[in-house]
Amino acid sequence: MLTRAAAVLLPLFGRLTVTREADGPFAPGSVFVANHDSPADPALVLAALRTAGVTPVVLATAGLWRVPLLGRALSKGGHIPVHRRSARAADALDAAAEAVRSGRHVLIYAEGGLPLREDAACAAPRPFRTGLARLAAATGAAVVPVGQAGARRLASGPAAKQLAGVLTAPVRRPRLHVHIGRPVHLPPGTSAGTEAAHRAVSAAWRQAARAVGEPSHDG
Repeated sequence: MLTRAAAVLLPLFGRLTVTREADGPFAPGSVFVANHDSPADPALVLAALRTAGVTPVVLATAGLWRVPLLGRALSKGGHIPVHRRSARAADALDAAAEAVRSGRHVLIYAEGGLPLREDAACAAPRPFRTGLARLAAATGAAVVPVGQAGARRLASGPAAKQLAGVLTAPVRRPRLHVHIGRPVHLPPGTSAGTEAAHRAVSAAWRQAARAVGEPSHDG
């Protein structure tokens, strides 16, 4: 339901384009990892993945489950709450591994949160946490790097600025782009796997940034 809603509603707020490097369907139980710089970017990524026939289970901050209606929709869709900085944090990876082994695709945001800056420009992905590499090692799943750019033009900064961005988006119609990279198998070792995933997502992000006219240098 969330994927369909994103695909239907997003064209009202911006001009989304999608590119991908690999043709054909993705292997069952693939792990998609995207850069995360705006509360709006999950909508971009879900809408883009739908064009590729992918409706993933999403790992998202547990606080979203407390939002009326949204929390119920997340639970109904089988999405996975991440209880950060708690004893339950590891439960999310266990649930994600179970989803992957059952053949479901999983979408994870390896940066572990949003940037604190308030400007609307996009920037290279921040360092990844190790959960993605551990999930890939535990399941043997292929990892699909996803880069998005333009989401901060929809929503960025404090809550008031985010609301203003969303309300004015139908008039501004910002350019949005998602680039879906080629699936990769991460090398063994948590550090090496994390670094390889970060490089792959950074490369996908650079493609997306160039598509919307944003500077695409790292840093």
